[in-house]
Parts: sequence; structure tokens; C-alpha cells
Amino acid sequence: MNSLFLNFQNRLQILFPGLVVVGTIAAAAGFLSIHYKAPVMLFALLIGIAFNFLANDERCAPGIEFSSKKILRFGVALLGFRVTFDQILGLGTNVLLLVPILVISSIAISWILAKLMGRKYLFGLLTACAVAICGAAAALAVASVLPNWKDRHRDTLFIVVCVTALSTFAMITYPILFKVAEFSDVEIGILIGSTIHDVAQVVGAGYAVSNETGDVATFIKLLRISMLPIVVILIALLMKGDDESRTISSKAFPWFALGFALCLLINSSGFIPMVFSGFLSSVSQWFLVFAIAGLGVSTSLKSMMELGGKSILLMVLQTIALLAIAILAVSTDYI
Repeated sequence: MNSLFLNFQNRLQILFPGLVVVGTIAAAAGFLSIHYKAPVMLFALLIGIAFNFLANDERCAPGIEFSSKKILRFGVALLGFRVTFDQILGLGTNVLLLVPILVISSIAISWILAKLMGRKYLFGLLTACAVAICGAAAALAVASVLPNWKDRHRDTLFIVVCVTALSTFAMITYPILFKVAEFSDVEIGILIGSTIHDVAQVVGAGYAVSNETGDVATFIKLLRISMLPIVVILIALLMKGDDESRTISSKAFPWFALGFALCLLINSSGFIPMVFSGFLSSVSQWFLVFAIAGLGVSTSLKSMMELGGKSILLMVLQTIALLAIAILAVSTDYI
């Protein structure tokens, strides 16, 4: 017991400086949001980017990374207390069918684009899955079951950075674009959840519009994430060879999606008081503000500008293709 306490204490000491930085940014974002009536997520992101230099500080880096990854996952899991099965069923069967269609068609189109641009098929498959499913998590999971190729690790890291940058850009621009196009809050939630790559940015964009939009966007996004294990297993079965490195990484698998489902189940059961459910929902909201602040500090504008032009263009085109498919589905009254 003593050793467990000491390990916890040591871990807390390591994380504390970074957590203080992120917590201060989150508090400032909350203050500005209340006084200027603007989205707290957006303030957290922009202030975080201004403090990007702290991401390279050895004292702050562990806490910042913990905020942008671990706290994010807890926050998303607890979002299950904001949603019930009645709300999900209210979205309609077409929405539930949209996600697998969207993911499969996006992967196919993205892979074709990569081939037309002369990229290696493994690189194209990796970018396609990252764009279509869940960004960095999909890139890491799919890379773990692909055969080795030259510069595999560099390419994977490039995709993670690029897909995160595109998600951050989309988080800021998509809500404005969809509002100008006069989509309803529910439709905007569907579009955001269907088109933005990473969970953190989906949450940031959704709740920047409204609570209803954020709830719908998060659910749609988690439906996309649920496709990840299916796609990874299929790719592993289709890729032949005896490479021992091709094992599904448990670290890359988004277990927080299962946490979301569990919280959703508990919330839908009606067994917990509304006050407690509301409290956990508020905890989730502030966890996500912490995560967005940490993400902002971790985001380097300079590194975004230094990425390879042709590969960036490929991922931009893949992202536009995904956006076009989703808008087409909503605009043609499929949903």
C-alpha cells in the first residue's frame, strides 16, 4: 500500500507543473467565455496555442500530454451521461446506417486518390483509415497491422501530425461553414461527427455550436470509432505474411468508446439521480476543456507549415472528399 501511494505521489509530482499550466488556461478560457459569450473550447484552444513553447519544457510536457490524451478519454467516456438511448433512436435509422457507408466509401475514395497521386498503397491505406475513422488513433492502430515498409515510422508520425492539424482547422471552420449553409443544430452535429477526424476536435466544434450539436456530434463520432476494430481486423486478415510486428496495439485501441457506451447504458437505465448525472456531465465538460487546452499547447503552427506539400495535399483532398460525402447525405434528405 505504501509503495502504491509513493508511486502515485511521484506520478503526481511529474504531472503537476503541466496540469497547472493547462488548468490555468482552462480557467482563463472559462472566464473569457462567461464575459464575452463565446465558446469556451475555442478560447482554450487559442490560448493554448499561444503557450506552445511550454510543450518543449521538460517540467510541463508530461502534464500537458496527460491532459490532451488521458483526461480527454475520461471526458469523452463521461459524455455518455449527456445522452440516452431515446435520443439516439430519435436520430433515425438512416443516421445509424450512414456511418458504415460513410467510412467504407471514404476509405475507398481516399485510397484511389492516393494511388492517382502516385503514393505507395500502404501509405494511401493508412491515410485513408486515419481520415475516414478517427484520425491519430486509427493511424496508429492500422499501422500496427500493416507490413513493414521503408520510413514506416516517419510516415505514421507524419500522418498523425497532419490529421491532427486538419482536425484543428476543421474544428474552427466547419461550425461557421455549416451555420452559413443554414443547417439545423442536429444536422450540424451529424456533419461535424461525420467529417472531423479526431475526437477532441469533434467535441470542441460540436459544443461550440450548442449542447445538442455537441451531443449528436460526439455520438456520430463514436459510431465511426466503433468501426476501427472491424477495419483493423479485416486489414490484418487481408495482409499476408509472418511479420511479428503486425499485432493490434492495445494502446492504440480507443477503449474510451466502451466507457462511453457503459456511461450511456447507465444514464439510460434511469437508476441514477438526475443531479448526479448532471454533475458527471459537468465534470466531463471541464475535462474536455482541459483536454482542448492541452491540445492547443501541443499544437505547433511552425511544424504544420513544414510538412511535405504533396502528402499534405493528399490528406486535404481526402478530407474534402469525406466532407462532400457527408454534406451530400444530409442535403439529399438521406437523413
